[in-house]
Amino acid sequence: MIIKTPDQIEGIRKACHLTRDILDSLDGRILPGITTEHINTWVHEMTIAAGAVPAPLNYRGYPKSVCTSINEVICHGIPSQDRVLKEGDIINIDVTSILGGYYGDSSRMYLVGNVSEAARRLVEVTRQCLAVGIEQVRPGNTVGDIGYAIQQLAEGSGYSVVRAFVGHGTGVSFHEAPDVPHYGEPGAGVTLVPNMVFTIEPMINIGGYHATVLEDGWTAVTTDGSLSAQWEHTVRVTENGVEVMTGR
Repeated sequence: MIIKTPDQIEGIRKACHLTRDILDSLDGRILPGITTEHINTWVHEMTIAAGAVPAPLNYRGYPKSVCTSINEVICHGIPSQDRVLKEGDIINIDVTSILGGYYGDSSRMYLVGNVSEAARRLVEVTRQCLAVGIEQVRPGNTVGDIGYAIQQLAEGSGYSVVRAFVGHGTGVSFHEAPDVPHYGEPGAGVTLVPNMVFTIEPMINIGGYHATVLEDGWTAVTTDGSLSAQWEHTVRVTENGVEVMTGR
């Protein structure tokens, strides 16, 4: 676990703001008929134009610059020119930029055309799960407090919380300690202290929480084929609360 210095925090903040701006730029562009390869190209070109590097590209062999996870895909969906977005799809777009050696990691859900009420509700409750998790970020609380708040809202809404993937420390490296599960018990796990930087990225399923990784070694889908949604921010523990580094 790395407690960030003021210089590191400033560098991470700049990387986070770039990631935020890239995701902002996709608003209105995620439409029926585009391919996930289009999304990859847009994110890659915007990242390079900003003098940054897309962190996913070649990370442990990952072949693209962004993750595009559609419908039953929980995370790590690989962009492809063969995957055309259809009316009613929901898609998570996960962007991590490396700027000046620092990492900014965030993801958002996008609705493709008119989606079902069930899909829309899942996306909105998942966004609320991220919000209640962030509300728990302050010195003296624990990662268990974050996970518990998310789990209570998700399960209270009739959904399940993915166990196989968690939030994580970030900023100086792509993935650092601590792990930040999106389920748990109050007071459990690592205690939060000022200038810790980590992601909160709940993955919430309509059906069961079990995940299956496909033969490509990356794409994780719901084992029962149900819809999944995810939202993610990078946050910093401040002296008395939280800074959402990839937020406005």
